[in-house]
Amino acid sequence: MKIGALAVGLALAPPMASADTFVRMVSGPAGGSWYPLGAKIMQVMQADIKGIATSNGPGGGVGNIKEVSQGNAEIGWSYGHTAYNGYVGRGKFDKPYKDVRFFATLYPGVVQIAVPKSSSIKSIADFKGKNISPGKAGWTGTAFAETVLSAYGLSFDKIKQAGGTVHHVDYTDSVALMKDGHIDVFVAVTSMPQASFIDLNFKPGIRMVGIDPDKMKGIIKDNPGTFATKIPKGTYEGMDGDVSTLATATVMVVNAKLPDDLVYNMCKVFWKEHATFVEVKKTWKDVKLADALAAAAIPVHPGAERCYKELGVKKM
Repeated sequence: MKIGALAVGLALAPPMASADTFVRMVSGPAGGSWYPLGAKIMQVMQADIKGIATSNGPGGGVGNIKEVSQGNAEIGWSYGHTAYNGYVGRGKFDKPYKDVRFFATLYPGVVQIAVPKSSSIKSIADFKGKNISPGKAGWTGTAFAETVLSAYGLSFDKIKQAGGTVHHVDYTDSVALMKDGHIDVFVAVTSMPQASFIDLNFKPGIRMVGIDPDKMKGIIKDNPGTFATKIPKGTYEGMDGDVSTLATATVMVVNAKLPDDLVYNMCKVFWKEHATFVEVKKTWKDVKLADALAAAAIPVHPGAERCYKELGVKKM
């Protein structure tokens, strides 16, 4: 089965009568890395686990926690700090979402902030009154973008009050807006290098804007699971120096009520097929079994716990 064919199935589709269990994944937006990886993972699980049918649908880090906890999806992508915030009910979450359990730690999601190469913008402090695209409502990147802005005394509302605009659109539309000159700033929390930034670097050409280290300290303190990192020089053609920024661990979560045996089998297949997922996204080579529980800031599903115990993985 081709990935594209599998991805057509929406995450919220009704159960298929021909299967014992329907496993719905909510991943990420078109143009990002989560969506094609999610499609492949679901394809492999359906092929390897008897009695299940799967689907993969678009989503975002914040919304996915809600969907999985509420039982509208069985498995979803998010970030370590977002999963924690959802579980305890803080930040962008209106209440605790307790029916979500940890499944696996993947790779870092890095805050990447791009402006056109010809832009006069030098710092995040210059974003006041500018036109920005931080992602769609419900995406972790969107929430993270406003967290970073707040460290500089800014917010989406303040940007708009100063005459700027905030476009809550996906990666594909963000690229189109910047190419057409309609936005000054594009923010995404994603893997490196990312296809949308590669595209923009070809036209109109981009420059990455860093986060000041003194601002990062406060953000990290207030947001468990985030950490300082760098976008290494050469990540995008023409980058002649490292850029300081923040990151959080990409994670997968599952619904707390999923049967232990099902999650156990999902976990075993997930790690057995590691090389298959590298074929979809080279960044997957950075996903290590030894780090599978590194970002587990919420309870681990018992089925996954059993799997990791057998595989010799311990919580850090």
